[in-house]
Amino acid sequence: MADLLRPAPLLRLDGVHTHIGQYHILQGVDLAVPEGELTMLLGRNGAGKTTTLRTVMGMWRASAGSLGFGATDLKLLATPDIARLGIGYVPENMGVFAGLTVRENMVLAARDGAIDRGRLDWIFSLFPALRKFWELPAGNLSGGQKQMLSIARAMIEPRRLILIDEPSKGLAPAIVDALIEAMLELKRTATTILMVEQNFRMAQVLGDGVAVMDDGRVVHSGRMADLAADPDLQARLLGLSLGAHQ
Repeated sequence: MADLLRPAPLLRLDGVHTHIGQYHILQGVDLAVPEGELTMLLGRNGAGKTTTLRTVMGMWRASAGSLGFGATDLKLLATPDIARLGIGYVPENMGVFAGLTVRENMVLAARDGAIDRGRLDWIFSLFPALRKFWELPAGNLSGGQKQMLSIARAMIEPRRLILIDEPSKGLAPAIVDALIEAMLELKRTATTILMVEQNFRMAQVLGDGVAVMDDGRVVHSGRMADLAADPDLQARLLGLSLGAHQ
């Protein structure tokens, strides 16, 4: 009965296969991302999580299966056209233009080149360092500040869906805590989010739903709270206990 009350999927992958050169990376991915929720995509290194996000964005082409975004089929669309549908992407390498200022990075992320002042002030309230370094080259920022800029670029306009790839990777615990607070605030706007994450405390705090990948397939899907409460399931799916990584 609980599943009947969940929102309909905004993003749906059915039987998606992706080849990169001779390598068959995604081997029939089935994934539903409910509208207005944050879905965690977990799994061991090499399971296919980043490839899934890049396939959704059209950066790598699905060789089979379907990718539905609402009523739109993403499979044959180019990456810029996918972005224009209201899908933001925060890559693992952050995608920041180091030689441009923070301001110029943000302007480039706005589709018409104009930034809404009220939305910018909201972003500054989440990431105060961006206001401080507004006119400085983004290359001068620390790793945590670059990650904040990368996420802020995806947030500069309202998005229907944001894909985020390992936002906490390599960051100090205090910066991770700041990102968690920012993500909680973004969740309050009912933005749909699909996030790859290896920090399990972050996953537990933020995730509504969860999908676990292994060997190019989704091998488990359900509620994040249920996975967090079941150490045996964590060990079976991920080879570890979330409680050991708080």
